[in-house]
Amino acid sequence: MIELLSDPAVWASFLTLAVLEIVLGVDNVIFLSIISARLPEHQRARARFIGLMLALVMRVLLLLSIAWIIGLTEPFVTIAGFGLSWRDIILIVGGFFLIYKGATEIFQDVEGDGGHHGSAAVAYASFTAVIAQIVVLDLVFSLDSVITAVGIADHVPVMVAAIVLAIIVMMVAANPIASFIEHHPSTKMLALAFLVMVGMALVADGFHYHFERGFIYAAMVFAGAVEALNLWKQRRQRRLAAAERGQPAA
Repeated sequence: MIELLSDPAVWASFLTLAVLEIVLGVDNVIFLSIISARLPEHQRARARFIGLMLALVMRVLLLLSIAWIIGLTEPFVTIAGFGLSWRDIILIVGGFFLIYKGATEIFQDVEGDGGHHGSAAVAYASFTAVIAQIVVLDLVFSLDSVITAVGIADHVPVMVAAIVLAIIVMMVAANPIASFIEHHPSTKMLALAFLVMVGMALVADGFHYHFERGFIYAAMVFAGAVEALNLWKQRRQRRLAAAERGQPAA
């Protein structure tokens, strides 16, 4: 352990992996924020905390089963020349689930009442269902995260430390991100569109059509920057309107 701490290459792999895990965790946090918004306000933070703790436990357990993880990438059946592995199945099912959830949330926001009228009983009753959905997506994101970790770092303690750091950062960021998405409907719609896009990338990956994640995250950053400019413009317009009325800005 002391030798690991004194090795610059180990620290470099740790920092690289930690940054990548945080970036990959953005999808997880956005999903947690959106799905937990279906719960009563006093249950949302608890659902997000449980979801992130489950993600941490899953990732650590998967890391401790590296041989099994490597086996998941090996095809267990070949259909018309296509080698299908358990990882492919998990990515395809998880991707379609993410597309379904993103699309239904968009439909409900556009065509429904946004969940603000007459849904309190359903929201309270759906806590277990929300946790179950979080578990499914945690499994998908955790598998992707662990495979990334195995490809970058050579030492399990380094992988575990990087993943723990990433989860801690996600826990700190989860509530502010959830609050921001909740109070900015256009940002929520953009986040849902991101989830659909990530779901499509997961399905394509499961069918061995790999999309570079760099392109996906570049699109997210660009769209996020445009959204930030729109929010800044709206806030400035509210301030100017309030100043004309002689009222404090909201």
